[in-house]
Amino acid sequence: MNWLESNEIVTAIGDFLAEDIGRGDITTSSTVPEDVRGVGRFLAKEYLVICGMSIAEAVFVHLDPETPELETAFNDGDEVEEGTIFGSLSGYADVLLTGERVALNLLQRMSGVATLTRQFVRAVEGTGAQIVDTRKTTPGLRMLEKYAVTVGGGKNHRMGLDDGVLIKDNHITLAGGVTEAVRAAKEKAGHLHKIEVEIMNWAQLREAIEAGADIVMLDNQTPDEAAKLVSMARDLNPNVLIEASGGMSLDRVRSFAEAGVDLISVGALTHSAKAVDISFKIQTL
Repeated sequence: MNWLESNEIVTAIGDFLAEDIGRGDITTSSTVPEDVRGVGRFLAKEYLVICGMSIAEAVFVHLDPETPELETAFNDGDEVEEGTIFGSLSGYADVLLTGERVALNLLQRMSGVATLTRQFVRAVEGTGAQIVDTRKTTPGLRMLEKYAVTVGGGKNHRMGLDDGVLIKDNHITLAGGVTEAVRAAKEKAGHLHKIEVEIMNWAQLREAIEAGADIVMLDNQTPDEAAKLVSMARDLNPNVLIEASGGMSLDRVRSFAEAGVDLISVGALTHSAKAVDISFKIQTL
């Protein structure tokens, strides 16, 4: 089963609809007869990377399990230009009207994340660096937003705090230092969990690698500083993974990729992606 069809997502869709519908769609129920059938068409009003069609479809199915499958010649990840009708859905008109806003909100949000991710991925093509996301997601939408990142060509970082060890500045301070933090993590975390350490300078980099960190994160460095730290890290341990993070934008991300890092984490993929413009036009059948 597709993980987008998990009970967690199905429950979330029910909650989203309950938030919007409340005690009932009084506009639709007072203006549209229950037996009227219609067809709604998803129209791209700008260039975008499609993401979330099955989620949009699930919104209408939640309202009426007899809703026919969405008809489309496209898949998540396909790029479409402005003016493209990329899917249609038939059913009772009142169902289409009531579910329209929630379906569009999710489709526009997910497609926005996928579209921005695609731009970042293209910006580093040919360098060997991979674009990864962060935990800076919308509460309640993490699974959908992280799925959208993969649709755009990026990779997922931690799904949550239980997914890996990432020792940051506050952990280092409270643990008593880099070495102490890494040692404690090695003793207490499961053997399958890799250990990543956020470093700010050469001294912390050396300490983290010598303590046995699997991944080092170069936080808020310039591209020139990152290149020097990459070279130093490779001399200490050729197999250590190196991540760059902090204020990544489209106009500077390639310079970090060319500095030789393996991963570039971009919080903007999920916390700053603009919802793309999609309309859902409904006509009677």
